[in-house]
Amino acid sequence: MTDSETVLVPGARDVRATLDAPDADACVVACPPHPQMGGKRSDSRLTAVADAVAPDVATLRFDYGAWDEGVGELADARNALAWARDRYDAVALFGYSFGGCIALLAAARESAAGMPPAAVAALAPASRLSADLDAVAALDTIDAPGYVLYGERDTTAEWEPVVERARALGWSVESMAADHHFVGQAGKVGERCGAFLRDALAPGGRDY
Repeated sequence: MTDSETVLVPGARDVRATLDAPDADACVVACPPHPQMGGKRSDSRLTAVADAVAPDVATLRFDYGAWDEGVGELADARNALAWARDRYDAVALFGYSFGGCIALLAAARESAAGMPPAAVAALAPASRLSADLDAVAALDTIDAPGYVLYGERDTTAEWEPVVERARALGWSVESMAADHHFVGQAGKVGERCGAFLRDALAPGGRDY
């Protein structure tokens, strides 16, 4: 069983988190799916990734603050990233569905600020939250190794534009025979996303 501790992420919003494998040297900040549809840090796909990278890599799984149309949620992810950066040698981003879009947007904003994450992985990412929060456009700004995993039968999220652009940019893109929820396949999701994140966070990092 991996050690975990509770974290209050500093910032203007109330953001609570769970830090798995806190004694590791690197960390993944994990963004949950849509909070208005039950998305929480306890999501099975987030915990599967945390299990897959432990104990070599810590995972900061956080809950968003009050719903804010994606703007506040993006700020939450960046604040969580800043918290992790203060404590770990290397930090990557991961997100699922709505959280996949948030992770990509956060990676782009941090890259534009000259502080790109070590890597970013998105699972079944939504392509955009609004005109100003467009993950497809954000991909061109991300200065880090990237990975996208999607379900071939996914009719819930509009993932196709992200996958198409990610492939054009030379990102690592994989598919699974699954719908948006990856029912019964959380372990496989964890293995695939976890393998990319572990490699990217290893000393010397692997280039994708």
